Amino acid sequence: MRTSDVEILIVPGWSGSGPDHWQSRWERSLKTARRIEQQHWRDPERDAWVSRIMTAVAEAKLPPVLVAHSLGVAAVAHAARKMPRGLVAGALLVAPADVDNAATWPLTDGEVLPAQESGFAPLPLEPLPFPALMIASSDDPYCTLQRAQALSEAWGATFVDAGAQGHINTASGHGPWPDGLLRFGSFLQGLPR
Repeated sequence: MRTSDVEILIVPGWSGSGPDHWQSRWERSLKTARRIEQQHWRDPERDAWVSRIMTAVAEAKLPPVLVAHSLGVAAVAHAARKMPRGLVAGALLVAPADVDNAATWPLTDGEVLPAQESGFAPLPLEPLPFPALMIASSDDPYCTLQRAQALSEAWGATFVDAGAQGHINTASGHGPWPDGLLRFGSFLQGLPR
C-alpha cells in the first residue's frame, strides 16, 4: 500500500502535537492524513479518547492506518480491544508512554499525567488485531527500551530500536523526522491489500 491507498489517522499524545511536531508535519504534507482531535488534550480521559479513535476509524473512507505517539499509543492499545480483526489496516506506534510507570516521568510543562485517574493504566497486553510497527528510543524518559520491547512483543508488533532519540518529539529534534517517514512508507508497503 501507499499513503494514497489508506486514510492516515494521526493520534497525538498528551497535550497534542504542536505545529512543529512530526505528526503535525505529516498531517499537513500527506493528503490522506487527518488528526483525531480530542476534547481535552491536557486532561485526558481514556474512554473519551478511545471513543474518538473508534469514531474516526468508522468514518474512514479508505482503509485506516493509525499513527500514534506517546499517550496516543496507549489510547490505540485500549481502542484495539474493541476492534475486530480487519477493521484497521495497521498502526505505527512511536515512543509509547508507559502509563503503568507514570510516577517516574519528568514534568511536562510543569505537569504530570495522572495515569491512574485518567484510566489509561494499566495498559492492555493482548495482541493487537492489526499489523503494527513500534519505534522506541533507548533514552526515552517516558518509557524504558525494555518496557517498550515487552509491550511490542505482547501486542505482536514489529519492534525498532531507534537508538538514543529522546521522546521522538519536537524537544528531541524530531520536527520533520525523515527517517520516521521512510520507515512508515516501508511499513505501508508491507501491509496486505
